[in-house]
Amino acid sequence: MIDIRNLEENEYEFLLDMLYESIHIPENKPTREELLNLPHIRKYHEDWGRKGDKALIAIDENKQKVGAVWYRVFDENNQGYGYVDDNTPELGIAVVKGVRGMGVGTLLMNKIIQLAMEEGYKSISLSVDPDNSDAVHIYNKIGFKEHGMSGTSITMVYRNFEQ
Repeated sequence: MIDIRNLEENEYEFLLDMLYESIHIPENKPTREELLNLPHIRKYHEDWGRKGDKALIAIDENKQKVGAVWYRVFDENNQGYGYVDDNTPELGIAVVKGVRGMGVGTLLMNKIIQLAMEEGYKSISLSVDPDNSDAVHIYNKIGFKEHGMSGTSITMVYRNFEQ
């Protein structure tokens, strides 16, 4: 049984752990400290808690944190890799290695989509490395569609929010 709840203020370090895990670098991945402090990555967590920032975490039956999903709104002057427009939050997700492939990620994705809809957003985006075929497959299955490329990443958008 997995419980999904809002991230609490004292769980910010777990969010950073999950942000680090969400960055697909198969070989020679820099340390968490190095990677998360790069300017193009720091924008995803710096000043967390501002308007438009939302995060959910997954808790297993042993009360262990096993995954997180979050979104942040960027603007034209400060775009993320999955930037679509100023009204589309960009999503990030990661699940700890021991529970991957067990549906936790899909559960988190469905909950954050529902939350975004409740918050009044009409779409949500993400950026994914095309070599991360498992993630691309899951995003397609949930209903995300390719929107374009940003650098070496695919930008995908979910637009099926019913208002």
